[in-house]
Amino acid sequence: MSKISLVTGSSRGLGRNTALAIAGKGHDVILTYQSREAQAREAVGEITRLGRKAVALQLDAGDVAAFPDFVDRLKAALGQTWQRGTFDHLVNNAGHGDVAPIADMTEAAFDKLVNVHFKGVFFLTQSLLPLLADGGRIVNLSTGLTRVSAPGWSAYAAAKGAIEVLTVYLAKELGHRRIAVNAVAPGAIETDFLGGAVRDTPEFNQHFAAMTALGRVGVADDIGPMIASLLSEDNRWVNAQRIEVSGGQGI
Repeated sequence: MSKISLVTGSSRGLGRNTALAIAGKGHDVILTYQSREAQAREAVGEITRLGRKAVALQLDAGDVAAFPDFVDRLKAALGQTWQRGTFDHLVNNAGHGDVAPIADMTEAAFDKLVNVHFKGVFFLTQSLLPLLADGGRIVNLSTGLTRVSAPGWSAYAAAKGAIEVLTVYLAKELGHRRIAVNAVAPGAIETDFLGGAVRDTPEFNQHFAAMTALGRVGVADDIGPMIASLLSEDNRWVNAQRIEVSGGQGI
């Protein structure tokens, strides 16, 4: 029987690539988007053409007050599309970047990073636990910047560091339900993250490529298929781990 994966922030970038990789392995996908509805609908169309089912739901991953409404819409989608009350995999991918030295970081920018990358992940996961099937999987997206520092990324990396700690606690507390929880930490990737800085700025691209054993920065196809594989039964014994997917960054 096919599984159902919910991937947040999947209208673009790593989230979209992950959703398509999951569909390519024969499973169905629930995508979420904050504002890019047209792109999310396009991704749904691509998944449908692969022979899988998909729906797209609006979600602001940093707005905890909106989560009860999202849960209601998710329940409706599960019932209407799959005649089920549960889903199998949660991929907490939604996010954004904001770069500033510690001396210049504003409280508003800090709060937004924490709300999306930590608080939102914590309480969205909490809200979805009743709908997540026993024996399911959770993957939280972290970053290589929790291990290798780069000026300006302190607040973003600290929020992701909190996610890595949360991952371990989730794995412990959900073990009785046979739910495995892991964190995936990509290195620098060519997507439109931070306005496409790594993809479109030669200096950034070359800087991060020089830090990587394989001599290049990553692309979305380096990450999405890895996450899809982690969700499979082949990796059922992988649990409570931080898995870096960076091509050997900073070694």
